[in-house]
Amino acid sequence: MTIRRSNLLYKLIRAVNYPCFHSIYRIRIEGRENIPAEGPGILLPKHQYWTDIPVVSLAAWRPVSYVAKQELFVYPGVRQFITALGGIPLDRVNPVKTLDSFRHLERILQDGEFVVIFPEGTYYPHSMGRGKHRLIECILRFQEKKGWQGARTLPFIPMGIRYLEEKVRTEIRVKIGRPLFADGKTEAQEFTQAIVGEIARLSGLS
Repeated sequence: MTIRRSNLLYKLIRAVNYPCFHSIYRIRIEGRENIPAEGPGILLPKHQYWTDIPVVSLAAWRPVSYVAKQELFVYPGVRQFITALGGIPLDRVNPVKTLDSFRHLERILQDGEFVVIFPEGTYYPHSMGRGKHRLIECILRFQEKKGWQGARTLPFIPMGIRYLEEKVRTEIRVKIGRPLFADGKTEAQEFTQAIVGEIARLSGLS
């Protein structure tokens, strides 16, 4: 049985992270208004360092769940903790291998929640990865199956993250872009490249 995110634990960790990260970094956030007040959606940030994960949580005013590589969920205890914080183990190269996790992701979207996907799949400091389209293709297939069109089409929201090193505190600039939309799974590869291009622009890498 898949563990659902604990909103209490999520809020507690977020409350602890807020003063800690703001004491180490100067965080500037733009575009929060581009995250819809309700309904499901996909948040797609730039991925450079492990710190991107808590930064995304601080930037998104709504609770989010994270798609993460399944290797992080190998150890008992760690697996339960990450899952309780909203982690979803998934093989992004071949999502069919983690079908239960993808069904869990579908339920989260069905419940009107937001999911975070790092489309590059791994760290690319100071550069932009090509982007992996298979998971986005699966989500578009799910959208098509549910008949979510028009006002119900899933918003895919690109997020740029830029680290500007300074002598005292590194500045982190987060820019949340306007939602992007696609109608069907046949657009997945081209759509992923459009997303990656927008993330690069928001991150100052284009």
